[in-house]
This record gives sequence, structure tokens and C-alpha cells, in this order.
Amino acid sequence: MDKEEIIELIREGSLSISKLKIFLSDMNTVDIAEILGELDGDKIIQMFRILPKAIASDVFSYIDTDHQQAIIETLTDSEVGDIINTLFVDDAVDFIEEMPASVVKRVLQHVPFAKRKIINQILQYPDDSAGSIMTTEYIDLREDTKVKEAFDTIRTIGLNKETIYNCYVIRKDRLLVGGVSAKTLMLSKPQDKIASIMDADIAFAYTTDDREIVVDLFKKYNLLAMPVVDKEQRLVGIITVDDIVDVIVEESTEDIEKMAAIVPSDETYLKTTIFQHARNRFLWMLILMLSATITGTIISSFEKGLMAIPILMAFIPMLMNTGGIAGSQSSTLIIRGMAVGEIDLKDILIILWKELRVAVLCGLGLGLVNFIRVLIMNNNDWKLCLTITVSLFCTICMAKTVGGVLPIFAKRLKIDPAIMSAPLLTTIVDAVSLIIYFSFAKLIFGL
Repeated sequence: MDKEEIIELIREGSLSISKLKIFLSDMNTVDIAEILGELDGDKIIQMFRILPKAIASDVFSYIDTDHQQAIIETLTDSEVGDIINTLFVDDAVDFIEEMPASVVKRVLQHVPFAKRKIINQILQYPDDSAGSIMTTEYIDLREDTKVKEAFDTIRTIGLNKETIYNCYVIRKDRLLVGGVSAKTLMLSKPQDKIASIMDADIAFAYTTDDREIVVDLFKKYNLLAMPVVDKEQRLVGIITVDDIVDVIVEESTEDIEKMAAIVPSDETYLKTTIFQHARNRFLWMLILMLSATITGTIISSFEKGLMAIPILMAFIPMLMNTGGIAGSQSSTLIIRGMAVGEIDLKDILIILWKELRVAVLCGLGLGLVNFIRVLIMNNNDWKLCLTITVSLFCTICMAKTVGGVLPIFAKRLKIDPAIMSAPLLTTIVDAVSLIIYFSFAKLIFGL
């Protein structure tokens, strides 16, 4: 029976509690969370209450925050304590960050002092730092520990740890000195010491490192988990790949919103109110509207020429749109390249030369097609054909060059490059394309 059928049967009330328990016990916790997310508020609470305790906390960590709050508000204090105390620290932190103060106060009352102290410590790290997404539930080993003893440790405490595939080697002062994988442990002899089989050259992050730095390290070294250390290089936590996937999604969403000239929102589209949507979009719309004053001024300055040759007005939208697309193509590729680490600030001259050559090829192709089109549709008006074609070619060259270089300059000035791809690029390309167009019109027509 698939998820859709189960959801329909639950809504109809056709399944008994005993059958539901059987179905749900055999399902993945993520799929159970998806089923609960499709139900109405009362049904969600009823369904959550019949979940076996062994999987209830795992399911809870995958439910969206609105439903989490609704569930917490209906549970007894002891039930709240059971759920929160079985959550991994990073999941508990994510939950607490999204809850109102009244819910947080109630939840923390039922968290043991040691765990509450760790949660408060993680909450104090900046939102975009490695410390804010780490968990303290990991396995650490000492250098003089034998492989057999290491396995005994893993069997004893591994169930409550975020991962057992990577263990981290520390000294008495908790100084990180290396790491050892489960594969290495299994392939080693029982009497081998950890110091002889560990990898001393491992990637790690500082608690204050930006999350994007951590993402780059995960991609560079193909990691499943990475240790996090304080400024004295003492091990304080680890970051696992599931949290990195969440960071990548958040960062990508933020960049897309900025590239579309939208102020990033912490909420999903459906949860964001219409007033928040309007507020997030209004600022850049206002900036772009006001920046159009520049293009309007340029057009007004050539008013006499347009009155003398009205047909010139018909080609302005084509030039501006083509220039805008050309610039956006280049800026999007450069921003993407910078985001994944393919492009660096030192590559600006290479980018300039490459985009210029791409622009020449695109400009020649589009110019030829446009020349033939204008010639056929405008009674063999060679002057008009030449004006439009040369302007188009120069506009494409300018737009692609600016679109490729502008994000690099933004990065140099410590400005988010994604911001440059919409408002500033649009304003520059529109204004310069008009100047190019009217300059050639004056030259060729003798205006």
C-alpha cells in the first residue's frame, strides 16, 4: 500500500489503530512525516500519538515547525521531555530556534541540565557559522586505545550518536589529532592502537567559520561528517552531511531570490503572508523603477532624432531585451562558478577575455540574422540595417563583458554577487545600450 492510499484511508477513518501501527512501523520515518504533513491538525495529533515511542522522536524531527508546535502543545510534560531528550542536539536546536518563547520555555524545563547547556551554547553561535549547525553527539577515541576497545566503546554509546562511520581521535586536553573510519577499524587487527591506524591529516572547521566554507570543504573532500574545533583546536562537535544538504538548499534559495531581485525570506512561499511577499519584492522593484529614470533621460535627450526617424523607436525594446539576456547569461554562469569554487577573484582577466570572445560570436550570429530581417521588412533601408546591426553587436559585447566582470567586482567589494545580477546589471545594460544605439544613429543618419 503506497502513501497516497494510506493518507486516504486515514482521512476516511477506514483503518483501525492496530492496522495503522503495523503499517507505520514498517515505514521509513521520513515517509511517516510526509503522511502526517498531508493531514489536518487534529488528525496529525491523533496519528502522532499512536506512533511507537521508538520512532516518534525521529518522525518529530522531520515534521514542519507548525505541526511540531501543535503536537507539543497537546502533549503532557513527561511526553514533551521524552521527545526532546531523544532528539539529537542539532535537531533539538533547529526545533527550538523556530518555536515561540512560550513553547521554548516549556520544552527547556524538561531537558536535562547537561543537554540544555549544550543547546544554549550552540544557540549563541552566529546563524551562518559552523558552530550553529554542529552536533555534539559524536564518538571520540584516544590515541592509545586499541581497536578492540574502540569497538566496545562504539557498541556501548554508538546508538545515541549522530554517526558511527567516523570517529575522531583526541588527546586528554580534547585536542583533535586525527580521525578513523569504521572501515579502517574493521580492517585492522584487534590489538592495533588507534594512533597507528588513524588519519592525522583530516579536514576540520572552526566554530566561527562561515557555513559556505564548510560546504566547500564537504564538496572538496567528499565527506560524510567533519569535526568542528574551537580556536585552540579542541574538538567541540561534528557536522554531518544531512545538515550540509540543508545549508546548500538554503544558500541556493537565497541566491535565487537575490538574483530575482527579491529580499530573501526565512519562510517557505506558502507560509509567507502576502504582506511579507510584497515587502520582500517592493524595495528592488522601487529601485529598478527609479533607475529607469536614467534610460528615460537618455531617450528624452534624443527626442528630436526619434521624431525625425520614428522607426528607430521600434527597435529599442529589442536592443534592451537582447542586452539584458546577454548580461544575465554571463552573470549567472559566473555567480554559479564562484558559488561552487570554480572561479576565483584572480580569474577576472581570463573571464573578461573569454566573455568577450563569446560575445563576438553571439553578436556576429545575431547581427547577421537581424540585418537580413530588418533589410527585408524595411524596404532595403541600408542605413537602418547598419545602425541596428552594429548597435546590436556592440550591445551584446558590452552586456556579456559587464555581466561576466560585475560579480567579480562585487566579490572584491565584499558584496553578494547575486545582488548584481538583477538591479545593477539591468540598469547598466539598459542605459549603455541606449547610448550605443543613439550614438550610431546620429553618426550614420547624420542627426
